[in-house]
Amino acid sequence: MKTELVIEWKHTGRDGESACELCEETGMTLAAVLAEISMLLEMEGIDVRLVETILEDDAAAESSSLLFNGVPIEELLEGVEVTATSCSCASCDSCGGDAVCRTLRYNGEEYEAIPPELIGRAAAKALELE
Repeated sequence: MKTELVIEWKHTGRDGESACELCEETGMTLAAVLAEISMLLEMEGIDVRLVETILEDDAAAESSSLLFNGVPIEELLEGVEVTATSCSCASCDSCGGDAVCRTLRYNGEEYEAIPPELIGRAAAKALELE
C-alpha cells in the first residue's frame, strides 16, 4: 500500500475563473469525494494532496482530466476510455463555440463530468487498495 495520494486536476480557466461548467462540476465532485475520504486515509497514514493545473483555453481536449499519483484515471480503471464531444456548456468562455471537450465512457455511459464512484475507485487503485 502506498502512503501518499496526489490527485492532479487539469482544467481550463485562467486562475480558476471562467472555467468550463463541466470542469467545475468535476472539481466540485472531486472536492466532495476528497472531503469524504481524506480523513479516513490520513488515519491510515496516507497523505492526500490535490494539485490543480490550469490549462490554456485552447486545451479543452485535455481539460477535466484527473491523474492519481501521476496516472490518468483512464489508465487506472479497466473499461474507462477517453472520448470527445462538442462542448455543451451554456456560458463557456474557455471552450469557445466549436470546442471539443474531453469526456469518459464507462459501461456504455458517457460522462462529461467525472462521477464520484470513478474518482473513489481510481484513488483506491492508485493506493493499491483495490
